[in-house]
Amino acid sequence: MSKRVLIIDDDMDLCVLLGKLLSKNEYDTDAAYTGAKGIAKFQEKRFDAVICDYRLGDMEGKNVLIELKKINPGVVVLIITGYSDIKTAVELIKLGAFDYITKPLIPDEVLGILNKAFQEPKGVAREAANNERRPSEMGTHHSNEQFMVGKSATARALYNQIDIVAPTNYSIILYGESGTGKEVVAKTIHDLSDRRDKPFIAMDCGTLSKELAGSEMFGHVKGAFTGALQDKEGHFELANGGTLFLDEVGNLSLEVQATLLRVIQERKFKRVGGNKEMNTDVRIIVASNESLQDGYRKGKFREDLYHRFNEFSINLPPLRTRKEDILPFADFFLAKTNAELGKEVSGFEDEVLQKFMQYGWPGNLREFRNVIRRAVLLTQPGKKINASCLPWEITTDTTLAFQDQVSSTAPKVGQELDLKNAAIKAEYETIMGVLQKVNFNKKKAAEMLKIDRKTLYNKIKNFQD
Repeated sequence: MSKRVLIIDDDMDLCVLLGKLLSKNEYDTDAAYTGAKGIAKFQEKRFDAVICDYRLGDMEGKNVLIELKKINPGVVVLIITGYSDIKTAVELIKLGAFDYITKPLIPDEVLGILNKAFQEPKGVAREAANNERRPSEMGTHHSNEQFMVGKSATARALYNQIDIVAPTNYSIILYGESGTGKEVVAKTIHDLSDRRDKPFIAMDCGTLSKELAGSEMFGHVKGAFTGALQDKEGHFELANGGTLFLDEVGNLSLEVQATLLRVIQERKFKRVGGNKEMNTDVRIIVASNESLQDGYRKGKFREDLYHRFNEFSINLPPLRTRKEDILPFADFFLAKTNAELGKEVSGFEDEVLQKFMQYGWPGNLREFRNVIRRAVLLTQPGKKINASCLPWEITTDTTLAFQDQVSSTAPKVGQELDLKNAAIKAEYETIMGVLQKVNFNKKKAAEMLKIDRKTLYNKIKNFQD
């Protein structure tokens, strides 16, 4: 007998597409376009699984999940989420969701997760389900198949620092470029601490407005402001007893920083609009891709808050400085993606491995993982990944990620500097200056130079020719 799946999403087109996909794969489907209608349909009919968007027009996916579990605690619930909601979706797993699916939806991924949900024994521990989808951008040297040991001396030094600081209660600042795995390192530290059995709550400060930051951190009471339709727990409340990870903490306004400092000092807080003081016991780990010390010198970050956080700091190296780790990570991400998509891609052609070693990886491990996921999706089972499956920025081989290439690509000092050559030299120096300023992140450099990335790659290639 086919499994019945209810799709709850306010995007009608998405409901139709998911319905067709699942119907072709022998699932019976039905759809609801609001949370309330979805709950009502679930009460009326028997469904084996529910695929529910986290952001619905009338309510959040969290409330739908809670109601569904009251009706049938054993139902399989998958949460559809955008990138910015992933941390919340992971928390929903603790409330009983089986897993989450990130947008844009990949058909093979949706089917793979749904099939897996029905293959797993019903008595499987929820912790095992949680571990199945933990991020793996940075890795750990401990016995967890979801992570991988870096082999470079830099990586070994990093893991040594993690081992030293994890058992303490120190606050920690993690520095690193985007994609280096700061949240994974924070989670690893939590897992190795005495707080491992308590919550790990992550909060992306970079996406919050000044108005929302207080509510997200400390929660609010019903009626505290327009749109506050019910009481809401904040991240400090959710993380009580465990670890609170604040990503891109330098983006918080000075006003919110002042409130945060008081909470850390007094270990008490109030919900927005509330009068009741609540005690909090959290270990705080923060992350930034810019120096917080420079931030307080420029008046953008409170110096007293910086010193509260800076009991220990760890610098996460970019992938381009860890060349020994590139090929092991390629194999690691390949194995994970094969398992995720239910495929058996056999490996990489030599040309692909060579391009991996030559490329600068401005997006670091996050970019590397996404490149391999894309390549596996485009490769036939049993075949090796070839260069045609890679994004154009890798196949064009225009990397300038290593600073030792700067001198080799400069215009010759002794050449005749006519007007044309002078213009080329000025353009070269401008581009190299911006690249150095943004740590050779070509996307950021293109934005600063007000040109598109393809134009930047072409100019760099011309300098190399």
